[in-house]
Amino acid sequence: MEFRPCIDIHNGKVKQIVGGSLNDESDYAKENFVSEMEAADYAALYRKKGLRGGHIILLNAADSSYYKADLAQAEKALAAWPDALQIGGGVTVDNAVAFLNMGASHVIVTSYVFAGGEIHFDRLERLAEQIGKKHLVLDLSCRIRDGKYYVVTDRWQKFTTQVLDGSLIQTLSGYCDEFLVHAVNVEGTGTGVDEELLQLLAVKCPVPITYAGGISSIEDIEKIDKIGRGNINFTVGSALDLFGGSLPFDKICQNVTLQHEK
Repeated sequence: MEFRPCIDIHNGKVKQIVGGSLNDESDYAKENFVSEMEAADYAALYRKKGLRGGHIILLNAADSSYYKADLAQAEKALAAWPDALQIGGGVTVDNAVAFLNMGASHVIVTSYVFAGGEIHFDRLERLAEQIGKKHLVLDLSCRIRDGKYYVVTDRWQKFTTQVLDGSLIQTLSGYCDEFLVHAVNVEGTGTGVDEELLQLLAVKCPVPITYAGGISSIEDIEKIDKIGRGNINFTVGSALDLFGGSLPFDKICQNVTLQHEK
């Protein structure tokens, strides 16, 4: 289990938001925290701690008037620690190489592959062929509907017809280096992890999976470790003291180090 840090950028600012509150039409999101620090400051901190594999997420739509400001923040963060951070938000086959050239280790993709609510394997194959499987992370963030987890796109606003299950994970693992999964129903709420989703993700998977959503305590992190049998990585947002919460960043780093030493 690894701690994967995050840098979420919305309207040109590093923020933590309630996951299901995004609205592209008004560039609105319910905010838990708006940082006075720049994205590059967080990247430099993660570099100091040696926390590779963190993700930068551009939360505005690519046609938003704020997207350029998001991108400017992201570029500085990638420059602060080249080839160590992943980036997602508006990634397509047309710009994936440009993001890697900015210094991203991986690009994170959802909407381009799940366009119109369906998986487009032709797009996935072109993307994997263009940048290589080793540079691709698939975002399988999901929301609950009718008792099932459905992959959601467009910054978690649109349901696809694709149910997230073990079969999907096994199939898609052949095209990517990692998965990123936000439990959108609890994302940004600090109400605890989605244990049912974690059980689903605990299937035998040949690539790493990073879970996000609802983490509010060290006990939650220990649940991820137990349910995932040490194979599911995690990220913490609003609950972290770096983003106005009460969970000490240094304590989490130390806790994960101790887990590795066991």
